[in-house]
Amino acid sequence: MAFLDNPTIILAHIRQSHVTSDDSGMCEMVLIDHDVDLEKCHSTATSAGGGSMGGMLGDGSVGVDGQTCDLSQSMDITSSWDFGIRRRSNTAQRLERLRKERQNQIKCKNVQWKERTSSQSADDLSSLFEKKDFKDRPRCTGTKSTLSLRLEQCPQQLNNPFNEYSKFDGKGHVGTTATKKIDVYLSMQSAQEKLHPMMVVTMANARVHDLIGLICWQYTSEGREPKLNENVNTYCLHIAEDDGEVDTDFPPLDSNEPIHKFGFSTLALVEKYSSPGLGPKQSLFVRINAAHGFSLIPVDSLKVTMKEILQKALKKRKGSQKGSGPMYRLEKQTEPNVAVDLDSTLENQSTLEFCLVRENSSRGEESSEEDPPIDITTVQDMLSSHHYKSFKISMIHKLRFTTDVQLGISGEKVEIDPVTNQKTSTKFWIRQKPISIDSDLLCACDLVEEKSPSHAIFKLTYLSNHDYKALYFECDAATVNEIVLKVNYILESRASTSRADYFAQKQRKLSRRTSFSFQKDKKSGQ
Repeated sequence: MAFLDNPTIILAHIRQSHVTSDDSGMCEMVLIDHDVDLEKCHSTATSAGGGSMGGMLGDGSVGVDGQTCDLSQSMDITSSWDFGIRRRSNTAQRLERLRKERQNQIKCKNVQWKERTSSQSADDLSSLFEKKDFKDRPRCTGTKSTLSLRLEQCPQQLNNPFNEYSKFDGKGHVGTTATKKIDVYLSMQSAQEKLHPMMVVTMANARVHDLIGLICWQYTSEGREPKLNENVNTYCLHIAEDDGEVDTDFPPLDSNEPIHKFGFSTLALVEKYSSPGLGPKQSLFVRINAAHGFSLIPVDSLKVTMKEILQKALKKRKGSQKGSGPMYRLEKQTEPNVAVDLDSTLENQSTLEFCLVRENSSRGEESSEEDPPIDITTVQDMLSSHHYKSFKISMIHKLRFTTDVQLGISGEKVEIDPVTNQKTSTKFWIRQKPISIDSDLLCACDLVEEKSPSHAIFKLTYLSNHDYKALYFECDAATVNEIVLKVNYILESRASTSRADYFAQKQRKLSRRTSFSFQKDKKSGQ
């Protein structure tokens, strides 16, 4: 216990005690406005030291009472990150440390080491760790594992030349990974077996080439006949109907494209034709001309009968039904009104172009020499016309100004997308909007004029809201001729009702105009 009679020291002690012992910091906030006046403290300490205690000492230092100003000033207190949070006491921290030590001691076990009293000979020690020879150990004659039995039962799995494509099999990944289920018709099987498709489940990220390898792997694993060629590149995938008929109006799927890009659930595995006269990707087609267009019928060889070709041609025509009787006959394109013997083979006809004629009608002789014989290059152009291709051309508006557009043509639709830099169209406050035209709505594509090799104009007619609209484009003559030929190939291969109605309406207008001019000439003659 200490006795103090200096009020300044007592006030400083009380102030410092409240500030340092208060964890909440409230005392410091209250007392910050009532701080000790240091100048007043110095003056009071000087007068008190000179009168009562004798002032200064001999060495010039202030006496005990002269130190009251320094003692009255409390130490600086800085707030930390835990300002306002009361810290745990030392007792609580010590108890927590003891509790953790007891928990750690429970996990440890003390074992007392004792010296060995009994002595053992060298023979006894060697018998404890006797060296054994495992080379002479008899083999175990237990039961075989399930894996060994399965490998013995399926020896053909080891000899499957398409094992590298088995990783694309998605049957074990259904529900966990994106897969795609496809029914595949196999054209190399017998007539009865090819009617039933083989279900294949493939990974969604597989390419068309990988899917072909997976089909060959599953085909070989199931032991189907005949055996396939070990080269996957000898096969291709075609779009097929639900009954297995190969749709030859479209080319085979591109081997480098991912399979999820195509939404077809039915495909056909077809072996590429490898005749000496044809290339590795060319097939043998028979052209069947009709009143409105033509059809390409694929055949495996020249040994096929004309009756089978007629049945395939009738199956492609809309409205023809089985069992309705012999409503059509086949004629050679160069020999009108002469029916072809249906029991003969294609090899005996010496031509690949025929005409489909109704039973009780005839074909004019003037059209016999108009069409040239079919060429394999023409067939390739017709098939490639359904592939997507884009052209950068100019679109002509009503005010005769043009805008740059990108014309994309495929077998399904025609797309017209404006080019971003359109200085001419913005000048007239007109912005070209994107246009998408379905192939079934296309009516005609005609060449309007060809002034020079660097300038030509063509017209594209389509059906929109029960009305026929025409769009005009211009570009160099070579590009325009390519576009017109490509679109006309697509129109000829698709028997759309919009195109037929357009030509019927055009014919009615022409006949009405002809009859009006005839009546006018008749009146003027009278």
